[in-house]
Amino acid sequence: MQHLSNRQLFFNHVGQTSPSPIGLEILRAEGIYQYDINGKAYIDLISGFSVCNIGHSHPKVVKAVQEQAAAYMHLIVYGEFIEHPQVQYARQLASLLPESLNSVYFTNSGTEATEGAMKLAKRVTGRPKIIAFNNSYHGSTQGALSVMGGEYWRNAFRPLLPEVYHFDYDSQDALDAIDSKTACVIAETVQAESGVNAPGKTWLQALRKKCSATGSLLVLDEIQAGFGRTGSLWAFEQFDIVPDILLLGKALGGGMPLGAFIADSHLMNQLTHDPVLGHITTFGGHPVSCAAGMAALEVLLESGCIDDVRRKEQIMREKLKHQHTSFIRTAGLWAAVGFESFEENQRVVQRCIANGLITDWFLFAPHCLRVAPPLVISEEQLLQACDLLLKSIDEAFAN
Repeated sequence: MQHLSNRQLFFNHVGQTSPSPIGLEILRAEGIYQYDINGKAYIDLISGFSVCNIGHSHPKVVKAVQEQAAAYMHLIVYGEFIEHPQVQYARQLASLLPESLNSVYFTNSGTEATEGAMKLAKRVTGRPKIIAFNNSYHGSTQGALSVMGGEYWRNAFRPLLPEVYHFDYDSQDALDAIDSKTACVIAETVQAESGVNAPGKTWLQALRKKCSATGSLLVLDEIQAGFGRTGSLWAFEQFDIVPDILLLGKALGGGMPLGAFIADSHLMNQLTHDPVLGHITTFGGHPVSCAAGMAALEVLLESGCIDDVRRKEQIMREKLKHQHTSFIRTAGLWAAVGFESFEENQRVVQRCIANGLITDWFLFAPHCLRVAPPLVISEEQLLQACDLLLKSIDEAFAN
């Protein structure tokens, strides 16, 4: 029997998402580093797409996973038994959120949180209409895809949900479109895949005001922006508003799969009747994932690294200036470094990987390079990463 390498097996048997995956074979990860089969170290400059905010394999998270796995894993369908990790993590999250965000529905992923939020909004309001935004990303299942803000990604999978209307982010047209038929407006507090795009504070406040006036629910997606990425635990704190429903994922599970939609209990409880089991999941809020997420959140808060985000943001803004970059856009320890084209950006990304930096591009801004290291990265490590990135840009444009 022919012996195949893991790389060959990867292409033969693992469902692929693109014709050209990065294809690194990683054996272990620790802190801000990943290590491949040859022992080469890579600085993780994207945190597994904002999952690993406290870095990889933190001892407290590993211990929490081991202890919970030894106690019990799956017991029964979600919501029937009182499972300690779910209860304690939901309580912890509620204690860190505004009073009206007190009921947590755990899911397997951010995408499923989007699905649950859309169902809840329709159930609560009895309305059909959803307002979403161009260049937004909320997941890839059919419902989440319906509110994704790009026809290139939607077109091959039509028909999708009806009565979903897309408008430009930070626009007056979006505000004008919200009316008495609108179930919800779903928006990223900071748009991720458009290249770290934050709205004006007055616009987001106007969005909140218009939703309140029309009885529409405001759903804010902080699946990437949450857990300190933008310089505060929740990005919406910086805009002095509170959503009706908050979407979380990515860093929520501390490296394990976990998502959540969070609302006031008087809204969430409407999923319990007419029909009963209005929303249900088998593995959502898995006890091991909840244990890992709670441990990771405790590490994040105890480390004080959120307090350092603004200073590290300024380091990036100062260090990542280069004659071949057209701009750098930031929101905390999160940056989009712009080039003239996707092709230029790809050359830089490839040189970064060769030089031991893991980075990538944005779905709606393919000409932008993504920078989102673990929040625990030290200033010395961040400076080293910036130097390697500048070196990679030089090499990419030298050919």
